Formats: sequence, structure tokens, C-alpha cells
Amino acid sequence: MTATLIPPVHAAADKPAHRDSNVLRWLGAYTASMVGDNVYYLALSWAAVQAGTPSQAGLVMAVSAVPRALLMLGGGVVADRFGPRRVVIGSDAVRCAAVLAVAALLFAASPGLWLLALLAVLFGTVDAVFMPAVGALPARVTGRDQLARVQGMRGLAVRFANVVGAPLGGLGVALGGAAAAFGLAGLLIAVSVPLLISVRMRDLPTDGEGGLPSDGEGDLPTDGQGDGKASGAADREADGKASGAADREADGKAGAAADREADRKAGGEAGPRSMGAAPDTAAPRATPWQDLRDGLRYIRGHRVLAPLLVAIALGDLGFVGPLNVGLTLLAEQRGWGASGMGWVLSGFGTGAGVAALLLTVRGRLPHAGRLAAVAILAGSVAIGALAYAPSLAAAVGTALLVGLLAGLSGALCGALLQTQADPAYLGRVSSVAGIVSLGFAPLSMPLSAAAIGWWGTGPVFVTSAAVCGLGGVVVLCSGPLRRAQLPR
Repeated sequence: MTATLIPPVHAAADKPAHRDSNVLRWLGAYTASMVGDNVYYLALSWAAVQAGTPSQAGLVMAVSAVPRALLMLGGGVVADRFGPRRVVIGSDAVRCAAVLAVAALLFAASPGLWLLALLAVLFGTVDAVFMPAVGALPARVTGRDQLARVQGMRGLAVRFANVVGAPLGGLGVALGGAAAAFGLAGLLIAVSVPLLISVRMRDLPTDGEGGLPSDGEGDLPTDGQGDGKASGAADREADGKASGAADREADGKAGAAADREADRKAGGEAGPRSMGAAPDTAAPRATPWQDLRDGLRYIRGHRVLAPLLVAIALGDLGFVGPLNVGLTLLAEQRGWGASGMGWVLSGFGTGAGVAALLLTVRGRLPHAGRLAAVAILAGSVAIGALAYAPSLAAAVGTALLVGLLAGLSGALCGALLQTQADPAYLGRVSSVAGIVSLGFAPLSMPLSAAAIGWWGTGPVFVTSAAVCGLGGVVVLCSGPLRRAQLPR
């Protein structure tokens, strides 16, 4: 086995993520982009309502989900082939240009719903590439031992964007209508681009036999993937292999897929090579379709990622309906009104923020797999209990508990996904997780509304809680996932 050109770096050499200027630049870019997204959606909703009927406005808001769901898997392939930073920068630039162009058109004229629908479709199409790349980026800006803390920081950024984005969008609408709000959204997204350009990237480890690809962006040393991997990753580390082909072999991959991956990675991709190893320029590069199939095969054969993605899917399917449409109908039935629903949502947001802050401060929680299972199961009980809260105060307290437990389980599942997945596959892994969260889970909202009309809030909340709890059962039944740990 040839030695790698870039030596591994021990975890102790990495700064804590919250003190690392490189990570903080990435976090600033991510936060600005997320705040811009929130302002954009408010501006789009306001402009659509002003230009058409409520049903037409709802259609405009929904059309972006179609290309996002259909193209998300392809977006994961793009992120892994071209590098997540390039993809995120390009996506943010396109989103910024599109939103500012619509703002200019709205200042000059009133084009109508067709322009807003076109913008929504374009935004959804770009999101299909942007979101998998965002999921793959943290592993390239810090060491594995800091990925859990970064996941907590990312959660705090999302909470901040949700709290700040709506008031900023409302201020933009109040000052200059939808055009001003779109302009503000475009400027906020534009802030992320120079910050992302300044972020330094880590090279993926590679050796002479089909090592992991590099996108050619790195000027930080690799973490070597040697900081104490759990379960399946630990098996690969015991074999002393850094290559993606060897990783798949440790997970029981088919030889044909390994050969194809080795050919692809030897065939002209940018990145550091082993000392003394010459690239095989005659080897054909894999097609995007082969990359997609290889990524799905990698996930299916991984002893931690496969059950983890099932658990995430069940949790999202059981959580999205009750905490969106179901909560609105519950507040209406109980007479809490819009302000009461706002208090319940605030309780949930506060709990989720506390969970993200806990992971940010601690950086690592022991027994991550078991703790995630317990949090999912306890959170599902709290979801079911929310429908039977005897008063608004009790509902707010229950929502606080739901947010804390759901935020904790979500952060732990996200951290395990980041640390267990091979960085060369993170775009595709993130796209599969995104398909579930953004494609399948929203389908539960109209189903939840219809079911509540037939059977009432109590039975529907309990059924949704049971679906969510199945995710915890999946974690407990999978030995490698149950025993999975976050790296030290």
C-alpha cells in the first residue's frame, strides 16, 4: 500500500469549531443565506397574494417543491463530482441574481403571477443542487471531531434565520413593497458569496488505488479519517485504508462497483495523488448515472447510514404533519387563536434552540446512537400528548419539550450522518436525506389535515407520534447504529 501524499492530522490539532475563523466564515455565509431565504419566501408569498387569488398564491408557493424533489438526487451527484464549495457558491450566485432581477422588474412594472411562478421554479431547481452541497460542506471545513459541534452551530443559525427573517421581510414589504423585500433577500444572499470564497477547504484523503476524489479547492490538510471511527467506519480504519474503494469493500460492496469507483477517481479528477503513483489517463470517468447508482449502493450497504436514513425518514413523516397543519387546526379547535399558536410555536423553537446550543457547547454527547433513540421515543410521546394538553400553558410546555427532544435527536442524527459518511459521498447521502425531508414529509401535511377532519386531532397526533417513534425503534434494532459514537 502506498503512502498518502498528505499526512493525517490528529483531532487535537483542530481548533474548536466555535473558535475557528474558517468555520465561522462558513457559518456567517450559511446564516446570511438562510436569512435571505426566509425574507425571499415572505416576499414571494406577499407578492403572489397581491397578484392573484389565495389559491393561485398557494400554487406559486408550492411549485418550487416539484423540481427540488425531482432533482435532489442529481444535485447530490453534482456536489460530489464538482466539490461542495463550488456548487454552493454557484448556487448562491444564481439565486442572488434571480431574486435581484425579479426585484428590478417589480420596481419597473407589475409582470404578474407568471414571473413569480418562474422564480419559484428556478429557486426550487437551484435548491436541488444547493441543499446537498450544503450538507456535504461541513466535513470539508473542519475535523471529524468537530462535526457534531458544527451541526449544533448550524441548528442555531437556522433558528436565528427563522426568528430574524420574517421581521426583516415584513420591514422590506412595509418600506417598499414586494420589490424592496426581494431586493433585501438578494442582498442577504449576496453577502454569503464572498464569505464562501474565503473559506478554506480540506482535501479528501487519497492513495494510488482509487482514492477519494478532491475538488482541488483545499489548502488545509486532511483529517485523515483516523480520529476513532465508530462501527462500520472503525472496520475500515482497522484495515488502514483511506480509499473509497476500500471503504466499500469493508462494507461488503460488490467488486464491480469498487472497480468503477477506482477507475473514476483515477481518471482525471483534480486532487493530490500518492507519491510515485501516476494517474491512469486511459481509464474512463464514470458517468453521472453511474455515480448516482454507486452512491445509492454505498448507502444501502452501509451498516449505520442505511438504518439512520430510515429513522430520519420516519421521524420527519411523523413530525411534519402535526407540527404544521395539525397545530393550526388544534389551536382553532381549542380557541387559542393565532396568538396562542404563536406561543406554542415559540415553545417549540426555544426547545430546539436549546438542543442546538447544547451540542454547540458540548461538541460531543456520549452514546450518540442510544441517546438519539431515546430522544426520538420520548419526543414521539410528547407529540402525542400535545393534542391532549388541557390548557394553552400546558401546550406551550409540551411544545418546549417536543422542540428540545426533536432538536436533540435531529442534531444527533445529523452529526452521525456527517461523521459516518465517507466525505466523497456526503453530497449523495445528503440528497437522500433531503428527498425524505423536503419531498416525502410535506406530503403528510394534506393527509394530516384530511385525517383530522375525519377523526379529530387526538387520534391523528397519536398516529403521527407512533410513526415518529418507529424511527427510535429502528435505531434500537440496528446494532451498529445503536452503538454508534461521535468522534472524540
